[in-house]
Amino acid sequence: MNADLRELYQEIILDHNRRPRNRGTVSLANREAEGHNPLCGDQVKVTVFTENGSVAEIAFEGQGCAISTASASLMTEAVKGKTVEEAEKIFREFQEMVTQTGEASDHSELGDLEVFQGVREYPVRIKCATLPWHTLHAALVGEEKVTTE
Repeated sequence: MNADLRELYQEIILDHNRRPRNRGTVSLANREAEGHNPLCGDQVKVTVFTENGSVAEIAFEGQGCAISTASASLMTEAVKGKTVEEAEKIFREFQEMVTQTGEASDHSELGDLEVFQGVREYPVRIKCATLPWHTLHAALVGEEKVTTE
């Protein structure tokens, strides 16, 4: 990854950490889950209102590092308005992108989420980036709690 691209990615992550989108709770949530990363202490709660098989509203709250907060913020933007099946597909693609080893695959279909591609170079940070996603997945399948351990 070239230096300009790495700098752009860092700016996007810092922006979403400083000014997270969709922070709070969905008052009419019909799905929710809490996630915890005991390794670093990150905690996130995702609330979702699904309607007609789609993610109509989504929000998150909690505390965590810049990567965890930015990941949650970008995640909410990525899945809002998508069907539950599309949200699950994005979750799987994101998971693959940050955990794959070897030659990087093209993940341009993930849009801004691609900023997390470099996380796989720092294995301890992978759990920070994926915690909000595992929490969303838990909410969508009816689980109440998830942990990275």
